[in-house]
Amino acid sequence: MQSTDLSIPSPARPLSLLTQDYDLYTAADQHVWQLLFDRQMELLPGRAAGAFLEGVRRVGFTRTAIPDFREVSPRLRALTGWELVVVPGIVDDAIFFQLLADRKFPATTWLRTLEQLDYLEEPDMFHDVFGHVPLLTDPDFAAFLQALGVAAGQHTGNPAALEQFTRLYWFTAEFGLLRQPDGLRIYGAGLLSSHGEVRFSLSEEPTRLPFSLEGVLSTPFEKDKFQDLYFELSDMQQLPVSLQQLQARLA
Repeated sequence: MQSTDLSIPSPARPLSLLTQDYDLYTAADQHVWQLLFDRQMELLPGRAAGAFLEGVRRVGFTRTAIPDFREVSPRLRALTGWELVVVPGIVDDAIFFQLLADRKFPATTWLRTLEQLDYLEEPDMFHDVFGHVPLLTDPDFAAFLQALGVAAGQHTGNPAALEQFTRLYWFTAEFGLLRQPDGLRIYGAGLLSSHGEVRFSLSEEPTRLPFSLEGVLSTPFEKDKFQDLYFELSDMQQLPVSLQQLQARLA
């Protein structure tokens, strides 16, 4: 069985019944994980936020094996109360934010092939798990994501409002940069899991602006190319503050 088959359940099957089916991963899948892990972990020191690199260690990710959700979720629950829930692919915004509110992070189980190392049309397990999970071990960031889910869930009947929460998520949890005392660092999972965009985002090519809620909400984004614009936090505490500001705007 090809590894991409792992994420195709019955359309009517509820998320609570989806599983990783770890034994279906092949030797080729394990090899791809090892290649991806090795090249990111060679590239990210000095480029990734310290909390992410510490999170890789705390959650127990290694080059030797694809993470087993049955082992990852108990570690996350012990650290911050989060766990992984298997999804067949991209879920709609209402489901996504409800999962965040419940401290359940949605993750696909299929892994790209050797021929797909550098380009995917939609996120695979390496993005979902390697990119996102390490920062879920950080109590402050984990609390921000849950609060984002709760706040967005109060506006699921308002597409315009929901789009604002989606943009806040996109330019922070997916493509955010952080100005640490030792330099500019990446904390967004879309960057942390992308070999090419790690270098691009920190280069002289894109536009980088100081983070502001107004800037984020006024900036559309595209999912199928490198970002043209990134926002830099000066402090991670800007995340909960920005969420409070967004809630006040929508009240």
